[in-house]
Amino acid sequence: MSLDFKPSFQPAAKLSAARSQAAKPAPLQNAAPRDILSSIGETVYDWNIVSDEIAWGPNVADVLPVGDRASLATGRAYAGLVTWDSALSRREAILRATETDEGNGALYHLEYDLLLDPDSRNSRLVRIEDTGRCFAGPDGKPVRAHGAVRVLPPAAASRSTHGDAIRFDALTGALTRNELTACINRLFSEARPGQQGFALLLLAVDDLAAFNRKHGYEAGDALIAAAAKRLRERMRANDILARYTGNRFALLLQNCDSEQLAAAATRFLDAPKAGIETAQGSFKAQLRAGGVCAPQHARSTQQLYQHAEEAIDAARQQTGRFAAYAPSIAANHERLRNQAIGEHILEALNQRQISIALQPIVSARSGKPVFYEALLRIRTSEGRTVSPASIIPVAEKTGLITLLDQRVLELVLDQLAADPSLTLSVNISGITAQDPAWLDALRSRLSLQPGLASRLIVEITETCAIGDIDVMRERISLMRETGLRIAMDDFGAGYSSFRNLRGLGIDLLKIDGAFVQNLARSPDDRFFVRTLIELAGHLQIPVVAEWVENLETATLLADWGVDYCQGAWFGMGRELGHETLAPSTHASESAAA
Repeated sequence: MSLDFKPSFQPAAKLSAARSQAAKPAPLQNAAPRDILSSIGETVYDWNIVSDEIAWGPNVADVLPVGDRASLATGRAYAGLVTWDSALSRREAILRATETDEGNGALYHLEYDLLLDPDSRNSRLVRIEDTGRCFAGPDGKPVRAHGAVRVLPPAAASRSTHGDAIRFDALTGALTRNELTACINRLFSEARPGQQGFALLLLAVDDLAAFNRKHGYEAGDALIAAAAKRLRERMRANDILARYTGNRFALLLQNCDSEQLAAAATRFLDAPKAGIETAQGSFKAQLRAGGVCAPQHARSTQQLYQHAEEAIDAARQQTGRFAAYAPSIAANHERLRNQAIGEHILEALNQRQISIALQPIVSARSGKPVFYEALLRIRTSEGRTVSPASIIPVAEKTGLITLLDQRVLELVLDQLAADPSLTLSVNISGITAQDPAWLDALRSRLSLQPGLASRLIVEITETCAIGDIDVMRERISLMRETGLRIAMDDFGAGYSSFRNLRGLGIDLLKIDGAFVQNLARSPDDRFFVRTLIELAGHLQIPVVAEWVENLETATLLADWGVDYCQGAWFGMGRELGHETLAPSTHASESAAA
């Protein structure tokens, strides 16, 4: 929408002309007003507050290049482009100016960040200076605003809120999880007794891994981006959307109680019902949701995340696809169980009952071990080995995972020092990967024994890597500076794409065993795994196939060009001090095949 502005809009026009005279050299002095405004990154507007329509100057496309012009058509739509961290919303700041309107309009002046094309991969953040006058009607209520917006130059717009971290997810334009955390922390710090609380709603796109296998990663990315757009269309002005993990979104709902949370969940779950249109075609998507109200059921950011995740996991069992967190006997029982397991972990750490088992990773061609993965083992005082699968999730929830990973790292480095011919890989949690203390301990040890780094591989799961990909990119870079290598574990399960691998600096790719286990019987898995191998080869990243359990699977993988295999066919993990490290006799059969 454009408009030939009337004389009533003189203040903003004069302001723009004055700026252009001061900022630009002589050749522009005789240029058309549109060219002058565009040259300084400025456009004018007329906002009808009653109808909410905004009429922009004819150069708006030069100053605010957005693909969807509807995002500029109304005050509400434009406010959706303003980032959450403005001290005061744009609408509030402008309307408050009418308190001093004496007939000539009340002046307003504000700055804010604007995200252009948030639903596009070409989204761009700019700093805006917004200046004008707001006019009141006969009843004193604001009816219109005349103003000008100017894109500030980078030097004037530069400011640091969270170091160098990227604040917006490139695919969806939603906030990153780090930014969501900062926003939640702010709400907790500003909470006052008697005030209405807020809620966190997690929404997951179900069966995305199967969708990726069937339609490809590009279609999966398009589905995620389109789902974000649908959710954004149903948000209130103060709601905040973030990319929580690969297939999960988080909606922060301010001034929201339990009844409003349930209503909001229904509204958002209905968003993709009609199907989602993408460049790759029209697809159906189903969401599930879990929510929690704060401070009623959470008094810290970590607790808010934990309870929201518990709720969305419970939603799998709900016919309505939504579950709200609430304390219950079952939940209390689960917490007591977790507490007991936490105590066992501490006892195992204190009593030196942590050990490692080494599982061979073999050449797909020869079947001979090339290196080993160090697997965590915890033994009880009675000599019983506890399953890591039951320990790791509890260790992450209770904050003990970093201590476990630290102990396993010590054992791995000791083993590398004792055997110069050995190369080992070790898996660490996402929490540990972002813990500066763990990285400092690693650096310190490797600086004392620099020869170990070249024989150490640190494995990070795909879901961990893409949880906040920009932060993880920095952590991976710091780890690689020590001389070790990085492997991405469980690739294919985290809804990532190969675009992420280019920037992460991955040295080794491990295909999730869930896709390898049934390779001989599943045409879909065969197509998916073969595609992963070919794409990894294009990027020159060596590939490990996990969970190789039979000769037929091992032969297929070798024929397709996989570099390494790991699994029961080549030997299970052998605990140091209890069994030898000799590979399974099946390995020679695979080599012969």
